[in-house]
Amino acid sequence: MTWNTYPPGVAGDAPGGGTDHGRLRELGYKQELKRHLSALSNFSISFSVISVLTGVTTLYNTGLAFGGPATMTLGWFVAGAFTMAVGLSMAEICSAFPTSGGLYYWSARLSGDRWAPFASWITGWYGTCSQWAGTASIDFSLAQLIQVIVLLSTGGNNGGGYLASKYVVFAFHAVILLSHAIINSLSITWLSFFGQLYAVWNMLGVFALMVAVPVVATERANAKFVFTHFNTDNSAGIHSNIYIFVLGLLMSQYTLSGYDASAHMTEETKNADRNGPIGIISAIGISLVVGWGYILGITFAVKDIPYLLSPDNDAGGYAIAEVFYLTFKSRYGNGVGGIICLWIVAIAIYFCGMSSMTSNSRMTYAFSRDGAMPLSSLWHKVNKQEVPINAVWLSAFISICMALPSLGSLVAFQAMASVATTAVNIAYALPILFRVTLAHKSFVPGPFNLGRYSVLVGWIAVLWVVTITVLFSLPVSYPVTKDTLNYTPVAVGGLFTVILLSWIIRARHRFKGPVTNLGG
Repeated sequence: MTWNTYPPGVAGDAPGGGTDHGRLRELGYKQELKRHLSALSNFSISFSVISVLTGVTTLYNTGLAFGGPATMTLGWFVAGAFTMAVGLSMAEICSAFPTSGGLYYWSARLSGDRWAPFASWITGWYGTCSQWAGTASIDFSLAQLIQVIVLLSTGGNNGGGYLASKYVVFAFHAVILLSHAIINSLSITWLSFFGQLYAVWNMLGVFALMVAVPVVATERANAKFVFTHFNTDNSAGIHSNIYIFVLGLLMSQYTLSGYDASAHMTEETKNADRNGPIGIISAIGISLVVGWGYILGITFAVKDIPYLLSPDNDAGGYAIAEVFYLTFKSRYGNGVGGIICLWIVAIAIYFCGMSSMTSNSRMTYAFSRDGAMPLSSLWHKVNKQEVPINAVWLSAFISICMALPSLGSLVAFQAMASVATTAVNIAYALPILFRVTLAHKSFVPGPFNLGRYSVLVGWIAVLWVVTITVLFSLPVSYPVTKDTLNYTPVAVGGLFTVILLSWIIRARHRFKGPVTNLGG
């Protein structure tokens, strides 16, 4: 990778020249948001959205069931290496086009005049919907974790503990989203502070857990178990080792997403064409290291996988919660220490949901600024603190609505939540695909670029997204029934159908892609 340098203060044809305000004007927009974020603040927001404590904790059951320790400890770097390829390609494009629109704006600029409206429409709606679903999924996972914390705090599943109903869990979810909307209504100065606070909390939390859990444990797994044990004992009726390994990668891939937040915050970031790419790459790289440490620390305390996954244990089958609880109970006679560990994770998930809403509200703001959304003029308004306040509350409302299916069936909600992983990666891949095909010769890089490796890394990124989209659409249990069907292809395909029909019926006549707001 290389960094181009341009004459300071001179805004020329090459991206990177001139001031942030000047560069944004070159891209067709006036400055409406306050540029307060440093490189550290930009990184902190992406790092918060990735949140290894959120992703690993939420899907640790999946990792244990499909491949177990070997899939989690080694598969983490398989997913991580390819994720870094996607991130590098996105960082290069972000450096050339540092706008809040991010993915959909890139698609418009890279697909050429003929395809720009359609390319940005598809990319924008995939990105926007996946971010709404991501916020809903993150905050719902926090609500479920609180349900487990309450259960363990009142005696556990086998001690008469209180198990909150699905209606109470939904109420938890709504209150969490409401609080996130209130916080995101504050100025970017406060959001920057919270983002940096979370980055510190996440790193210290991971360090504390990865040390405390194996140290307190009275029994520990050995290194051979942690790095080589491949669990094929699952209740899903799947026996192919390759198939099992692929399904186990979901934990890693789900965790390592959301780094596009750095791109969506570029209009509020100083030296955006440099600090935006830095935010993307550093968030992925540091998350890889920190996340691996967390996985190792927890897995060294794992002994009996079937018991951890059993719904009859004290945590009701929530594996990491049971690990924490048993670790401290076996040492001290009670699980209070384990419950404290769970609160460390819960606070991290709370910050993750907050940052996710920050990111998707900026995406909503930018998409509506270009007239892509119904009532666009309403959603892109900013208040006196230069915050897209209406976009914030719209994001909160839609995320609450997306959790409503959980009241009927968790399977239905999980189908919606699957959009958060698959659709967002499709949105990542589309501008990269246009970069290596339609814009292969015309792309002008910004200060950050991959040089001669740009196209190669781009193709690796695109092929990886295609691969995981197919693999994560495969059945996750046999025989396949309405309760075990993997609804990912249904949800993602259904979203594509709605987006395409809306384009054919109406949008192709009125939506022309990103438009300038510079006025006369």
